[in-house]
Order: sequence, then C-alpha cells, then structure tokens
Amino acid sequence: MTTLLLDTHAYVWAVTAPHLLSERAAKAIADPVNTLTVSAASAWEMAIKHRAGRWPEAELLLNQYDGVLERLGARTQPITAADAIRAGGLSWTHSDPFDRMLAAQALAHSATLVTRDRAFAGLGGVLLLW
Repeated sequence: MTTLLLDTHAYVWAVTAPHLLSERAAKAIADPVNTLTVSAASAWEMAIKHRAGRWPEAELLLNQYDGVLERLGARTQPITAADAIRAGGLSWTHSDPFDRMLAAQALAHSATLVTRDRAFAGLGGVLLLW
C-alpha cells in the first residue's frame, strides 16, 4: 500500500480529464490498494486562481469539493502548523507556496507525490510518480 498525494493538476485531471494523466499515474490512482490524498493546499490554490479569474472551470470542483473527493476515493490532507513550518523551512529555491506545502506534506507523511511538475525534481527526498 502506498499513500499518494495528488498535486492539484493530478487531482483535477483524475476527476475531469483522466486521459491527461500519465499511464503510471492513472494506474496508481485507480489501484484500490493505494491511499489517495489531496492537500487542503490544492483547494486553497484552486479557490485563489478561480477568484482571480485564472481558472473559471474550477467553480464546479470547489462547489462540490467533498463529493468529488469521495467519488475519487480520496481524502483531504489537512494543513497543520508542523506542515507550515516544514514548508517554510525547506532548503529549496522554489518559492511557490502551494508546491512547498505539497513537498512538506509528502515528506511528513511518507507519501508519493503524483505530479508532472518538474520543479519537484530539484528537491531531494520527495518520492515522485508520473
């Protein structure tokens, strides 16, 4: 059993456009042996981008967030103070706060991060799947 932490795009594609996932990511997400998690940071990122008009199609996912997660078989990974401290303290030049939180949570919870974002390759210790 592997815990998978889905990056925001991996989560959105898993529920709206699974053909955009890599074959490995799609198989891992569909495997009932794996535990699927989605960071609260992803909901935060989607809400900010939606409000700014940069992601209008996120409205449906936000309005039905818990139901969409449930249908996917995923659970929310809450953000704790320890996660925030770890994210801020990462020795990593990448400044995106959402990516930093995902990296911190993947490390803290020994989760494999499902992402196609190459920025994570520059951070040692995070297991990646794409």
